[in-house]
Amino acid sequence: GAREAFAVLLDPETYPCWLVGARAIRAVDAAWPRPGSMFHHVVGFGPVRVRDSTEVLDIDDSAMLLRLKVRARPLISAVATFRVIGTSSRCVITLQEEPALRTIGNLVRPVMDPTTHVRNQRSLRRLARVIEDRTTGLRSVT
Repeated sequence: GAREAFAVLLDPETYPCWLVGARAIRAVDAAWPRPGSMFHHVVGFGPVRVRDSTEVLDIDDSAMLLRLKVRARPLISAVATFRVIGTSSRCVITLQEEPALRTIGNLVRPVMDPTTHVRNQRSLRRLARVIEDRTTGLRSVT
């Protein structure tokens, strides 16, 4: 359901399981997921690996909204906004990603938008499987 989905989004350790390009979580701030807290990760494709971090910009638990400043420098700097809408039995997760630097972002958007869209759609499908696996696992234990 919606709460279980939001719990997965709030758990950085799950990101390598569903976020395309995420390789490993190196550390999570003790204050996570308060605004300003971060998790530190390794991202990459093929032999390329980049160590960087993701910061919470905003979290609204009651609205199930999470806004993150995501980075994989020097190529990626963006704001990703996740919203979970639904009930205990069914939900929808949306992901909106905007380049953090509008000038540079506007120059590369025609090239990057289709790639970002495909990556985000794949990530959301993988996220759904992680949530389903966790939910099924929880139900089988109870």
